[in-house]
Amino acid sequence: MGSRRFSSGVSTVILAISVVALLNTDVALCGCSYKRIFAFGDSLIDTGNLLYSVGNRASPIKELPYGMTFFKHPTGRITDGRVVVDFYTEAFGLPLLPPSIPEEATGQFPTGANFAVGGAIALPLEYYKTKYNFTMNAPSNLDRQLASFKKILARIAPGNGATRSLLNESLVLMGEIGGNDYNFWFSDRRRPRETPEKYLPDVVARIGAAVQEVINLGARTIVVPGNFPIGCLPAYLGAHQSNVKADYDELHCLKWYNEFSQKHNQVLRQEIARLWSQNPGVKVVYADYYGAAMQFVQKPQAYGIADPLVACCNGNGPYHTGGACNNQTKLWGSPDRFASWDGLHMTEKAYKIVSDGVLDGPFADTPLRHTC
Repeated sequence: MGSRRFSSGVSTVILAISVVALLNTDVALCGCSYKRIFAFGDSLIDTGNLLYSVGNRASPIKELPYGMTFFKHPTGRITDGRVVVDFYTEAFGLPLLPPSIPEEATGQFPTGANFAVGGAIALPLEYYKTKYNFTMNAPSNLDRQLASFKKILARIAPGNGATRSLLNESLVLMGEIGGNDYNFWFSDRRRPRETPEKYLPDVVARIGAAVQEVINLGARTIVVPGNFPIGCLPAYLGAHQSNVKADYDELHCLKWYNEFSQKHNQVLRQEIARLWSQNPGVKVVYADYYGAAMQFVQKPQAYGIADPLVACCNGNGPYHTGGACNNQTKLWGSPDRFASWDGLHMTEKAYKIVSDGVLDGPFADTPLRHTC
């Protein structure tokens, strides 16, 4: 009788240990989680701030085909469906991030907020006006987004202790930002294309300063994405067409512009290394959006993409550019067969490929699922 009781007890203990081990295995497989995500950036991750700012004025992003794939209606995302930050929130079991501007004065943002605004730049407008006599038509920049962030933090988590506690449990996504600092300049080929190389260090320095600001507030995990291969974007290919074969690489992308993106990313990685060294205990993770995007440029068929260098919704040029994406525009096919939505922004399909590469590797210093 005693041996049966002992045997039964051992079985119970083994079963309990097995259940705990199974649960821990599931947690390990799923990675980790955050209570909130706070995001900063431009149209590549904007989830409705630009749309709200437009107000009652007409705008193509208020109408289909924007939002046609996942939401079935426009949401302010400048694509056919979800953007990378949506896939990050889903991966961590959080609701999709609300845009910050509509509820800046009253929202509690229990699972985070998205401060990104379509058309945003990294540096202040005055920088370009003063140094280059160049006016950028940018509705937002990092200064404005961080000011809004601090304003909201002061309301929802007043006091240094409460702010730090909230941010300790949060993931901060700093970008992608800086791309428009270059896009606005490169949009007119009459401007010398070498000029952005002169202000590239200042763009990266501003991104680094923004990361340091959120670290000082209490953030412990910050993801900093690099720039995409802009030489493979239909908008660039259409605007900067060349009859010189040497201007293109073996994938038919513009060499010079891709090399420029790589320069930006190299300087950004150096800045991230500096931030790591000066902030022990803080994770500043570089997200290699360039490498993640090159997957479907190099092997489009592996992802069900017909041609990664043409837009789904734009004009009639060789790269399906030269027009605009609106409710009168011809779609060249189902968005899930394209990497580019409108020539400059990606499709949901492409954003999913990029986000997967960051969440699970190998396109992040630490796979995002395993950063907490």
